[in-house]
Amino acid sequence: MTGTIHPTAVIDEGAKLGTGVVIGPYCVVGAQVKLGDRVRLVSHVAVDGETDIGEDTEIFPFASIGHRPQDKKFNGENSRLTIGKRNVIREHVTMNPGTEGGGLITQVGNDCLFMASSHVAHDCNIGNNVILANNATLAGHVHVGDSVILGGLSAVHQFVRIGAYAFIGGMAAVEKDVIPYGMVIGERAHLAGLNLVGLKRRNVERDAIHALRNLYKQLFLQSGRTLNDRANALNAAAKTAEERYLLDFILNDSSRSFCTPALDKAQPREAA
Repeated sequence: MTGTIHPTAVIDEGAKLGTGVVIGPYCVVGAQVKLGDRVRLVSHVAVDGETDIGEDTEIFPFASIGHRPQDKKFNGENSRLTIGKRNVIREHVTMNPGTEGGGLITQVGNDCLFMASSHVAHDCNIGNNVILANNATLAGHVHVGDSVILGGLSAVHQFVRIGAYAFIGGMAAVEKDVIPYGMVIGERAHLAGLNLVGLKRRNVERDAIHALRNLYKQLFLQSGRTLNDRANALNAAAKTAEERYLLDFILNDSSRSFCTPALDKAQPREAA
């Protein structure tokens, strides 16, 4: 191993360190921790438990990674936290491993940004290119798809699913599932249209965006049937990959209902 370990850092002899790892002042690394190549712990970082951190990830001061879940049902079972490659984890971020009730694993994908004081609870599953702004928090068992953005001070209820490319507004309290490409806002979050800015930034074709907008209107701006019935009726006619993904997300089993438009704000907004 070639790397840099500050003399004030405490590294358990059981920890596995990749090539080029940099561990700054006053960091603490536990016995079951694995740090991939070129991982950098800036300073005062505490990593414990069965935690695997992917290469080129950078963790800033006072982050607490892999410590005991904040779940009173946790009884010391052997559980894991897996963090992918090239993530940036800023100051005071907390991430907890899984529990027996959630498959014993918390998973974070690649190329994510966790801004200061954001929180990832036990048994969460986070995709790639996700951003949690300052103080955004995920309760246990939350699933977050690729390229989701959570605004500052937002909070997501346990077991909620957030589909890929969704946008969660700042200070939103999300108690229900959020459709892929959706945008939700509000103290008790409601659906406010599609995340059109995010779709355009990711070069989704214009025709596909128009198809999604039409699908959104048929799903959420019509009355007379349940959301599930409308999704089933529209499923056979779906042509684009984006339409199929959105409908599959709705039709898959979920323990929660969905964020829908507020009655007085039913018209979709045009921007994230």
